[in-house]
This record gives sequence, C-alpha cells and structure tokens, in this order.
Amino acid sequence: MRSFVPEYDLITAGALEEVLHALQDAWRPIAGGTDLMVLFNAGKLPYRKLISVRQTPELRSIDVSDTEVCIGAAVTYTRIREHPVLQSDFPILCETASWTGSIANQNRGTLGGNIVNASPAADSAPALLAYDAEIELISTRGTRRIPYCNFHLGYKQMQIREGELLRAIHLPRRSQKCRWYCRKVGPRKAQAISKVCFVATADVNGDVVEDIRIAAGSVAPVPLRCFQTEAVIRRERLSSELIAHATAAIADEIQPITDIRSTQEYRRTVTANLLADFLQSLQ
Repeated sequence: MRSFVPEYDLITAGALEEVLHALQDAWRPIAGGTDLMVLFNAGKLPYRKLISVRQTPELRSIDVSDTEVCIGAAVTYTRIREHPVLQSDFPILCETASWTGSIANQNRGTLGGNIVNASPAADSAPALLAYDAEIELISTRGTRRIPYCNFHLGYKQMQIREGELLRAIHLPRRSQKCRWYCRKVGPRKAQAISKVCFVATADVNGDVVEDIRIAAGSVAPVPLRCFQTEAVIRRERLSSELIAHATAAIADEIQPITDIRSTQEYRRTVTANLLADFLQSLQ
C-alpha cells in the first residue's frame, strides 16, 4: 500500500543550527531521498516529520587542506566523481561513486545519506574503510569524530545518538601514492546491487607489502574492513604461498549470506579470487 501524502510533513532547513534544533523535536533528515522515497512509495517509511538538509550550506562543501579532505554529508556522488583532488588522492571513492545507481541517482544521492542508510551492500562504504575515513557527528550537545570502521555496529545499527546528524566525512591525505584496486561484481554493469564489492590499497617496496588495506561490501552484516587478512599480508614478501594464505584468511574472515542475489559460497569464492587478483598485480 502506498503512503498517504497528507500524513507526512516536510520542511526545508536553512542553516545547520536550524536542523539540529529540529532533530530535537523528532524531525528526521532527508537529503537526496533516493533510499527514503523507495520506502515512502512502498508505504513503509516510519517517519512522519522530515526536514530537508539538501540545501544546508554547512553540509554541501568539499574542503581541502594539506592533511585531509572534508566532504559534507549532503555532497552528491556526481560532485565526488568530478572533484579533481578526490580524483587524484582518492580514486577508489570516485570509481565507486560512478557505480551508484544511475546518473539521476548520482545527481541526487549523497554520501552521507548512503552511510546512514547503513546497507552492507553500499558501494562507497568499502572505499571509505580503505581510506581510513572518520565520521563527524554533530548535535546541539556538540561534535564528535569516530573512525568509520567503528561506525556500523550490526545490520542497520550505527553509532549515532538521538538528535545527532552526520555532518561530514574526513579523509586523511597520504603523502605517498599507493597501488589500488576495486571491483564491483553484480548481475550487470550498471544499476545493480553488488553481489560483492571489493577494494584494496597497498604500499609495496620491491616485493614486500609494507602496508595494505582491504575492505568489502555485501559479504557481512556491515561493510567490512578485513583487518585479520591485512595482518597476514602486511610486511610479507609477495609469493604464491602468501597469496594462498591470504585468500584462505579472507574466506574465513568474511561472513556472507545466501539471499536473492547470490549464495554465500559464491561470495566467499569471488572475494578470495579478487584478493588473489590484486596481490598478483603487485608482483
């Protein structure tokens, strides 16, 4: 059953302070609406009071410093794809932004909205994990920052308190360029939810992997940073034996399920194969 429009209230926010005070009065933020409007059309949107933050200036900027890039929560995927510093320093994020839905979705959908939608299949989430992103949360009580790898607690469960708003995503800039890899595996190349989303970065000195970051989506209840697998690879020499140990480790670390899109066996095999492909490319 479709939702009955007169049962819902929608207001547009100006400054960030106005949004924060509205959240204290049970209003819920809406930005691009690409996820919420699906629930609305299906008659499953539980929130009756919505405040649009799409035009809130404090949420729409991309600020670049020598040490980090700060992306406002209401920045769209199109702006991420087209930003020159993000293209240079964070190419995986730009690549995964191009995977998100259609061009229309990318023009409206926001990075912050995708994060708080908390889908384990979110395309941008593994990129944020691989880049050691931090999440900035704000309320009338103040501001706090937490590592993104600690933000998702379980399926659709997040470290966000009542009255808090995701204000920005902070990406630390690295002085050294790293090798990178990303793949989306789905039933088609566009407008498909991932069966597996896999990203990785590595700093390699000769044949030694000095540092590595691995993250994946659609393989666990939350977007997953594969710390255990990273520990198997870090500071080791690239070899067929290392690749075998690493693929066994990641197959054990992920927690895929069987659902309408794929089987857990397929996801486990594909994730291991993608890791092997990345490590082989480093040799």
